[in-house]
Amino acid sequence: MIHDIGSVCTYCGVGCDITAQVEDNKILKIYAQSDGYVSQGKLCIKGKLGFDFVDSPLRIRNTRIKKSFIENNFELMPRELKARSNTLVSLDEDWFESTHEFGTSLAAWKLSEIKNSFGRHSFCATGGARTSCESGFLLQKFARETMDSPNIDNCARVCHAPSLNGMAATIGEGAATNPYDDIYKTEFMLVIGSNTTEAHPIVANRMIEASRSKTAELVVCDVRNIQLGKFATKQVVLPYEANLLFLNAIAYVILKEFLYDPSFIETRCKDFEEYRDSILNDPYANPGYFNNIEGYEELAEQIPYIARSYATKKSMIFWGLGITENIDGSYAVMAIVNLALMTGNIGKEGAGLMPLRGQNNVQGTCDMGCLPYYAPDYTKPKEEGLKTPDMIDAMLNGEIKSMMVMGEDIAHIHPNQNKINKALDNLDLLMTQELFMTEIAKKSDIVFGVKSAYEKTGVYVNAMRRLHLSQPLVENNLPDDWEVLRDIENKIKGEFLFNNSEDVWNQVRVEAPYRYGGANYTKLKKHRSKGMQWPVAKTDTPILHLETFRTPDGFGYFKYNQYQLRGQINKLVRQIEFDTFYLTTGRILIHYNNSAQTIQTKRLEEKHNEDTILASIEDRYLFKSDQVILKTKHGQTNPLKVKFVKTIKTKTLFCSFHHAKSHINYIFGDESDVNTKTALFKSLEVEVVEA
Repeated sequence: MIHDIGSVCTYCGVGCDITAQVEDNKILKIYAQSDGYVSQGKLCIKGKLGFDFVDSPLRIRNTRIKKSFIENNFELMPRELKARSNTLVSLDEDWFESTHEFGTSLAAWKLSEIKNSFGRHSFCATGGARTSCESGFLLQKFARETMDSPNIDNCARVCHAPSLNGMAATIGEGAATNPYDDIYKTEFMLVIGSNTTEAHPIVANRMIEASRSKTAELVVCDVRNIQLGKFATKQVVLPYEANLLFLNAIAYVILKEFLYDPSFIETRCKDFEEYRDSILNDPYANPGYFNNIEGYEELAEQIPYIARSYATKKSMIFWGLGITENIDGSYAVMAIVNLALMTGNIGKEGAGLMPLRGQNNVQGTCDMGCLPYYAPDYTKPKEEGLKTPDMIDAMLNGEIKSMMVMGEDIAHIHPNQNKINKALDNLDLLMTQELFMTEIAKKSDIVFGVKSAYEKTGVYVNAMRRLHLSQPLVENNLPDDWEVLRDIENKIKGEFLFNNSEDVWNQVRVEAPYRYGGANYTKLKKHRSKGMQWPVAKTDTPILHLETFRTPDGFGYFKYNQYQLRGQINKLVRQIEFDTFYLTTGRILIHYNNSAQTIQTKRLEEKHNEDTILASIEDRYLFKSDQVILKTKHGQTNPLKVKFVKTIKTKTLFCSFHHAKSHINYIFGDESDVNTKTALFKSLEVEVVEA
């Protein structure tokens, strides 16, 4: 018998409602309900086809322990573990297969041994957004309480940490202010640093529909011409690392022409006068400055139009990693918030701020306290820990000796991979919870095979703060991520008394009462088709900041940051000739993050089985072949194919990052956002050499 089972897609921050047709514990088909609240009856190609990973023969179906780890630790093991290790089954030349019980016992012993020898700060953990809130909550609890270490982080470190930082500093809350459907209620949309049709296609569908129906004007800004721009009134191509320069120029026009909202500013904001004077006296903020940037002079004329449209209409701003993965990423987010505050385009239906988060549960993972400077509900932890880049440095100098990784491929997705590999090799214990033998799993000492999102019950929070209680599409006897943590903890302290995911969630509600206090499983089941937007008490909250902001005094704060001349713009302004190129990286529609799941679907992998460089057709003469290597002082890529296109400016490049074999993240260094250490993935000067 075929059963239809509803749940949530976990491939991106949109968090579409899905229904699976299941027969004999096998997914036959996935589709969106015609009246789906998020999906609107449509799914992207990943959501529709990308389920083959569930039954892949490459799935980790047990616990794996590296043979070298057993050999190196055998003499130190307690007698019982020694005896049991002799019964392990060889999987291949590198790995033993193990029971879950032995794996958790071994992990508990080694973690305790390292803590006793090197102290509580010798442990760190990082969690991704590929798992539920329940698992994220227990991961930070394991780090902070079981191991007594403050060193906990998550994959937001390489994506939207600047959004949280910039929004928290100005309006006290680092989250989307409105639901997606407010796209149909707005009059003007500014999309900047987001290739939305590729990264968040179901949100892009709404933008396109609103633009086509002429209910809202659409302006798209990026470093290249992108698909969404075809539906825009204006498609603006920016120089690399020009976001803050561009956004401050919009503010300049609004201030210069008195297009701001004095009433909103007076009643709901502070520090406006200082901000206004700073912008108007900033030589970089005048849009005319773009006349100095060769090849981008037209921006001087485009910016006043954008500023006037945004200020005089009910407007929304959407942004992605093109904003955050820069040296001034958090400052650019503050600049975005400044625009909303001065025009009153916030705290209203159809007017607000929408960071488009990458993975489905990045918002939830941060809400759970998987950050070194926030406990659950964004409360202050008893001790601030290390950010992921600082953890890497601490591994290299011998301060951190053990690491737990939950659903994040730090050995692929993060920058400066040569450095990271050295750091990971310096650990005494590396544990990973994964579906496949990813790059981080290969380097681990203990790998726990776990349930996928389609095999578990748990809460996921999408980019518009929507809580969705997933349910299993198929059954699987592997543990959930939180169960691995519970079972290790119970062999160290015995304080994780959770029998099921609902038990964990009820503890979340206790420790994160503002956002989740009223969101019990019963209520979430009742609202499964639509979900609920936090904060949830008796009802949910679709729009934030209606009357006050989440700052201590309830006011929004203007934050001025001046653009600093550097990189490509510096060379163009000073007319410095350069033989190098400027590279930006990003995702494509076909794949998800490290592609570990999506490459298991042949119909997806066939469409994009390798990362490819996009270069300007004007620069074809500079390439001796269609296959090249990119080099920096930090490392080099493996050979990459080049495709010449009309959508990219001369001396600029784009490449995706999905395939580990590309080694694209080996060429990035430690350059990062000044406040959050989010890596500079969007503007890297590279040398191109023939493969």
